[in-house]
Amino acid sequence: MSTPFPFTAVVGQDDLRLALLLNAVSPAVGGVLVRGEKGTAKSTAVRALSALMPEVDVVSGCRFSCDPDAPDPGCPDGPHAPGAFASRPARMVELPVGASEDRLVGALDIERALAEGVKAFEPGLLADAHRGILYVDEVNLLHDHLVDLLLDAAAMGASYVEREGVSVRHAARFLLVGTMNPEEGELRPQLLDRFGLTVEVAASREPGQRVEVVRRRLAYDDDPAGFAARWADEEAAVRARIVAARELLPSVRLGDGALRQIAATCAAFEVDGMRADIVMARTATALAAWAGRTEVLAEDVRQAALLALPHRRRRNPFDAPGLDEDKLDETLEEFGGSDGDGHDGDGDGDDDPDPGPGGGPGGQPEPDDAPQGDGDAAARPEAGEGGEPQPSGGGGEQSPARAAEPFRTKVLSVPGLGEGAAGRRSRARTEHGRTTGARRPRGALTKLHLAATVRAAAPHQRARGRSGPGLVVRRDDLRQATREGREGNLVLFVVDASGSMAARQRMSAVKGAVLSLLLDAYQRRDKVGLVIFRGSAADVALPPTSSVDAAAVRLESLPTGGRTPLAAGLLRAHEVLRVERLRDPARRALVVVVTDGRATGGPEPVALAGRAARLFAAEGTASVVVDCESGPVRLGLAGRLAGELGGTAVTLDELRADSIAGLVKDVQATRRAA
Repeated sequence: MSTPFPFTAVVGQDDLRLALLLNAVSPAVGGVLVRGEKGTAKSTAVRALSALMPEVDVVSGCRFSCDPDAPDPGCPDGPHAPGAFASRPARMVELPVGASEDRLVGALDIERALAEGVKAFEPGLLADAHRGILYVDEVNLLHDHLVDLLLDAAAMGASYVEREGVSVRHAARFLLVGTMNPEEGELRPQLLDRFGLTVEVAASREPGQRVEVVRRRLAYDDDPAGFAARWADEEAAVRARIVAARELLPSVRLGDGALRQIAATCAAFEVDGMRADIVMARTATALAAWAGRTEVLAEDVRQAALLALPHRRRRNPFDAPGLDEDKLDETLEEFGGSDGDGHDGDGDGDDDPDPGPGGGPGGQPEPDDAPQGDGDAAARPEAGEGGEPQPSGGGGEQSPARAAEPFRTKVLSVPGLGEGAAGRRSRARTEHGRTTGARRPRGALTKLHLAATVRAAAPHQRARGRSGPGLVVRRDDLRQATREGREGNLVLFVVDASGSMAARQRMSAVKGAVLSLLLDAYQRRDKVGLVIFRGSAADVALPPTSSVDAAAVRLESLPTGGRTPLAAGLLRAHEVLRVERLRDPARRALVVVVTDGRATGGPEPVALAGRAARLFAAEGTASVVVDCESGPVRLGLAGRLAGELGGTAVTLDELRADSIAGLVKDVQATRRAA
């Protein structure tokens, strides 16, 4: 077994270490979601925590790690006789991103069911993690149905399995830790709320601290055991402090004053529901126990808010987590001091509750005025605009227009039945979803269709000499369950940012429409990409990624102006799709071209754009053209482009209408019929 990197040797990352330790003291806090860029010791710190967890006593032979002092009365391996127990280190169980539902929650023991004719439950990872740590690296890439199961078990402290004739409930109390890189996609706000605490981590920009990180890592890699031995005393001290804090926790008093501060803070920041209040209360109590106190102070409430509230401030998918610390301090001061101890919270050190990462208030009226100044400056270029294409090379470039308010769009789906990654857009054969039938397995069996397997084996039992209760099964009898669900697609936006689109009101509406489609892609778990064409060329503003937030940021800063190299935009998009098919051949694409259909610059720009569009039609790529042409006289160029693509054209107004549903499918069906 490899020697883990010592927890106390992690450089910096104070908030991360504190959040993990608070959950070690009180698992009821609800776990930690660690968000941050790659290479910031997220996984290192989590794995190091397992070595600090106190040993646990378990009932000997129990697969569900029952506590011998308080065994689970409903344990599937119970009832347990008193006396027999063993001590072992607390486990850290890792949930792989590609794990199946059966592996997570457990399932019918197929081998015993077929060989012995009995129903027996085979525990999953939730049972293994009971009274330990369950770690999910890249939790944002985990399938949604697994995240739902995982968080439900964490919230209830038990796992319920109702499937394939098995009905089992077992205890599942664990410290849940998830790590993620926001650049690779976000968790839904509903799922963010289910994590007790969230910590943002980033690499230090201080050279001295970076030097120390490298020095310690190299020393560990050269001699892991020796490096760990040098930190053994610090590790033992932290382990003892965790034990002491756990013992002190039931004695910590959460007074009415602290409760009022918690409630007022959650109300002031307009968090949904009551989960935030409860998590803050548990976190503040754990902070007091960790500090060796039996009374919750205002400083505990403040620190609890910084850990428990930022991720609950996401009002929509493109909001960045965060907390206004000046507002937090004002709220705590206004509602503090009601326990009879003075206005600023209890006792010693008037300076303690106030200092924080934000320093002094710094007086912030300027940001309120800034948008007005930006808006005025942005409006001035309109006076000289005629909407005419500018000379190639980006002449006449204008400052970015703000996106209009996003709206709800109808589903744009890819026709046919795919086999891509699970999502919510197009129909697909998936590992999860409703069972639609059974077939002989092609390659390894991944999802057994039990009833079909039994039916295939039943006629041969006499010929195979069956004499006992078990079923005699051959490999040829096995049947794979076929399931249908929904897949996520690659939605590639090809956006015209030329001078003909530069009218400020029009570009604002265009950005609002694309932002609306990005919101839809976020909710449907798609990958997105962004190709921009203007001037004399086309650029990949965002390579295909699961981070829809990144696409929204690039869209917001999109400048306009210059000629309209439509062919270049389509050819660049075609190249992006070609490369992406090599990387992820199962994921189907939907191309959304946002343009008024004009093509200028270079020889025969219209004919060249038509030839580029027909490449998509020849490959059967689903496409939609969002027609941005406006005014009383319309040339219909976007509709002509849609015909060349083999797709359909919709106006910005029609993007909101019910008629958009199924347009891609209708056009593809029309093309096949023709």
